[in-house]
Amino acid sequence: MAGLSRGSARALLAALLASTLLALLVSPARGRGGRDHGDWDEASRLPPLPPREDAARVARFVTHVSDWGALATISTLEAVRGRPFADVLSLSDGPPGAGSGVPYFYLSPLQLSVSNLQENPYATLTMTLAQTNFCKKHGFDPQSPLCVHIMLSGTVTKVNETEMDIAKHSLFIRHPEMKTWPSSHNWFFAKLNITNIWVLDYFGGPKIVTPEEYYNVTVQ
Repeated sequence: MAGLSRGSARALLAALLASTLLALLVSPARGRGGRDHGDWDEASRLPPLPPREDAARVARFVTHVSDWGALATISTLEAVRGRPFADVLSLSDGPPGAGSGVPYFYLSPLQLSVSNLQENPYATLTMTLAQTNFCKKHGFDPQSPLCVHIMLSGTVTKVNETEMDIAKHSLFIRHPEMKTWPSSHNWFFAKLNITNIWVLDYFGGPKIVTPEEYYNVTVQ
């Protein structure tokens, strides 16, 4: 009987450990700045999507809730020189709830995209609500226009001394891990100087938004 009891206890302990491990594996990772990555669609945290007819406001919304985007540059790598080259970069336009609309980056000369930008600063940044729970909740495929994505085109440049503190605060509050990245990589703060904006949030093709319209929006 004692042996049976010990066996039952071991079986119970194993079951408890297995359920705990499973919960850890499937639970969402804690995100940056005191929130979870991808949880902006929770009613208590994600503001409602602006009316789709207000394309400028939609563009500012997507920029602000995005923690990362795909930056397309022109490659300087010999194997693909002159061809489009895309990379995923972390970004921030400001602290949660206080976005400026300016996409800031924390870059290193060691990154392939930075090598491209040093030769040709022109780039296009794509951000999508597919990185939040918005599309999954509504059953929208990431490629569907209803999932909402925007494309911002312009030039990527280092920020000046006046803007340095703004860029640093914007990025570090949402990506605190950046503070621990090795200084030997010569990190620097940069931004996208936006010249063209396209918003794809419904059927019928993209909507064009001017930088003036984009920056004049008052974000709630």
